[in-house]
Formats: sequence, C-alpha cells, structure tokens
Amino acid sequence: MTTFVDRVELHVAAGSGGHGCASVHREKFKPLGGPDGGNGGRGGDVILVVDQDVTTLLDYHHSPHRKATNGVPGAGDHCTGKDGQDLVLPVPDGTVVLDKQGNVLADMVGQGTTFIAAQGGRGGLGNAALASARRKAPGFALLGVPGDEGDVVLELKTVADVALVGYPSAGKSSLISVLSAAKPKIADYPFTTLVPNLGVVTAGSTVYTIADVPGLIPGASQGKGLGLEFLRHVERCSVLVHVLDTATLESDRDPVSDLDVIEEELKEYGAGLENRPRLVVLNKIDVPDGQDLADMVRPDLEERGYQVFEVSAVAHKGLKELSFALAGLVAEGRAAKPKEEATRVVIRPKAVNDAGFTVTREDAEGEPLYRVRGEKPERWVRQTDFNNDEAVGYLADRLSRLGVEESLMKAGAKHGDGVAIGPEDNAVVFDWEPTMMAGAEMLGRRGEDHRLEAPRPATQRRRDKQAERDESQQQFDDFEPF
Repeated sequence: MTTFVDRVELHVAAGSGGHGCASVHREKFKPLGGPDGGNGGRGGDVILVVDQDVTTLLDYHHSPHRKATNGVPGAGDHCTGKDGQDLVLPVPDGTVVLDKQGNVLADMVGQGTTFIAAQGGRGGLGNAALASARRKAPGFALLGVPGDEGDVVLELKTVADVALVGYPSAGKSSLISVLSAAKPKIADYPFTTLVPNLGVVTAGSTVYTIADVPGLIPGASQGKGLGLEFLRHVERCSVLVHVLDTATLESDRDPVSDLDVIEEELKEYGAGLENRPRLVVLNKIDVPDGQDLADMVRPDLEERGYQVFEVSAVAHKGLKELSFALAGLVAEGRAAKPKEEATRVVIRPKAVNDAGFTVTREDAEGEPLYRVRGEKPERWVRQTDFNNDEAVGYLADRLSRLGVEESLMKAGAKHGDGVAIGPEDNAVVFDWEPTMMAGAEMLGRRGEDHRLEAPRPATQRRRDKQAERDESQQQFDDFEPF
C-alpha cells in the first residue's frame, strides 16, 4: 500500500460568486419603496498552506478533485448573500506548485506559507446597488462571476541540510538511524528504503536536518531504478554525503567506482548538485576486510580532494567526528547564504494610455470579427443576464464608457460587424450597433430596453439572403421544360 506520495496532479475549482437579487420593496403605505435587492456573496478560494505536520501528498493522490463552496445569492430587503468558505489545503514544507506546462507558480518553503491556487468569483450586485439617478428602479441584477478552475501539479522537494546518497544497501538508513532519532526500515536487501527519511542531528550548538534518499544506480538520472523519482529531494540540501560500502558482496563493485557512478548521475541530473559541498563516508568498517578496503581507497579519495570519514553504524565508530564535520559545513553554508530582506511593497500605477483592454481584427468565414480582450469587459459579460434586455443595455453603456465603442470605430468596425468579447473557446459574440449610450428616456418598463427591440443588421442580412435563396428555389421548382 502506498504511504508516501511526492508528486500529484490536483484539479482545483474555486467557488462561484452568488447572483445579485432584483427586488422591489413592497409594503403597505409605501408605494415607492424602491429597489431592495441585495448583493451576492463572494465564492471561496482554494488556498495551499504549508503545514510541517504534513509529510506526504497522499491525501491528494486519493482525492485529486477539490472545490471550494459558492457564494450565496442575494435576497430582497437588502440581504447580502453569505460568502463561500475558503478551502484550505495543507501541504508539506518544500512543496513546489507548477502548471501543466511545468512552469513554477510557487515554491512553498516555511511554516504558514500560503498560495492561492484558485480564486473565488465576485458576487453579483443587486438592483439596489445598481440604482442611480438615471435608473431609479433597475429591473435587473448582475450575475455572480464563476470561480477559477484548472489543474496544478504539486511536487515535494525535501527540505534538509544534508543528503545521504549512494548505492542501495550502502548503509544510509543505518547511518541516519544512529546519527538522529529517525527510525527508517533497515534490511539486508537492495531498495529497502523506498521513501526519503528525515532526521534531526545536534552537534554542539548546531542543529541540522539530514535526509536518507533511496539508493541510486547507474541510469538514475534518466529514470532507472528509483533515482529520478527521488533525486529532486536532494536539490535543496546544502551538503552531500557519499556513503560508500566497503563490504559489498558484488565482485564488479568497489568504493571508488561507486563514487564515480553516483557523481556522474548527479552531474547528469543537474540542478547544481555537482557544485555542492560534499564529503565521503566509508561505511561498514566493522565487517571483516571492510577496514582493509577502507585503508586502501582512502588515499585515492583524499587525492581527489574529498574529506573522508571511516565509520561503522553498527559499532558506532567515527560518528561523532562525522556529525561535527557536517555541522561545520552546514554552518558555513548558512553563513554564506544571503539574508532574505523583508518584502517591499511595490506600487505600480496604471499607465495613462492603458485602456485595460485590446481590440484585434480577425476573419471569421470571410466576414470581419473584432475580438475584445480585457479583465473588465470579460468580467462584465459574465455578469450579464442576456435574457434581460435592460441588463444587456446596461452592459452596452458600461462598454461605451470604458472606451470599447471608440476603439472599435478606430479599428475599422462598422454597423453590423461581429464583435466577440473573451477568448476563442469562451466568448460572447454579437452584432455591433454603435452609439448605444442613451439617457433614461430610452428606458421602458423594468427589464426592457427599447434600443434592443429593432432586429440586428447582421441578422436582417441573413434573413434577406435566406429569402433570396428561398425565392430562387421556388423559381427552379416552378420551371417547366418545353
């Protein structure tokens, strides 16, 4: 049964905003109560939070679909809908959030670090909030905006100061068990360790964490064995420790060749691992012939510039010297690390000539189509109830005040041309009618807008073409040969 998962694909969906309410106050002796529709509540966010008590992504492996709650619609008597509840998802320290293309969205290190994976939608305004001197009693309300939805990839990279690397059964698990209070599984067969193990070591005044990474074999950087799955866990470590087996039973292996293979795999993997400070541990010197082999290879390793320690996890030999040497390297790495400055708040005012939207011309089946992209126009379209003529007229007024109509004219749009607001896969398309702005005298009863009663020019053109085709077909049917 799987108990450790360090990579999952998570589908997150934030809550949608609640719809606004269109209501008119009705009470005895108050004939002009006015609009009293309340606003809808905000949709809940999906938030990732680092929790040091969480060590695996197993929960999200079993339940990859997570959704926050929607906002409650508004009601009459100025009742605002309740906001949706945020969905807080705890993740292990060291979790990296990526999109489907592999781009890093957030690197979550440190207790309490948060990242909003999906943002809830805005609640729609009720007709009480939409009332103005021109529209004293709006017969419509704005719809709630749908929440963000998409897929994110969570990858866990262990946060440790020291990483133990080496061949399977080199004694890494035994070493971490005697250096710290960690209790990994220990056995006399390869690939005993299937998940990274963490331990805390105290050497003098220095306290550091040490990680035991599953054994590496030739080809690990290309995915052979377990290497590719767990090499990411050594990326954050500041010190690497080569654990070499001096009592291996395989005739074609020796500590020096093992070191060369692991170094090549670290170089192939990249991520700067080949430049990390490192030292070599010759393990199992308590085994017969283990001490002799250690004495033979130690001069060669020291000539290469490695700091070498001879230890025995079983006999507890050389452990104190090793732990203090690691503490010194960790302290040097911490001292050389640049101090993080407090986050500075940067205010970037909007440019004077930034309209907040763009207008581009496209060709759709031989006819011009003008596409409008921008945060405000696209949000306003999603908030509009297109079954209500007054709501559509209100949208036209907002777009005109924003400058969309003027930009369409500059782009060459003419009366009856198609206009699409939004991306290609989710756009609202309509026939453009310029000069839609009007005063209150153009508004009829609640929910109506006289500007929208006349048929659209493009619609009329399609009707005329269909009538011509019908007439031609009728003439063909009536034709009698001589």
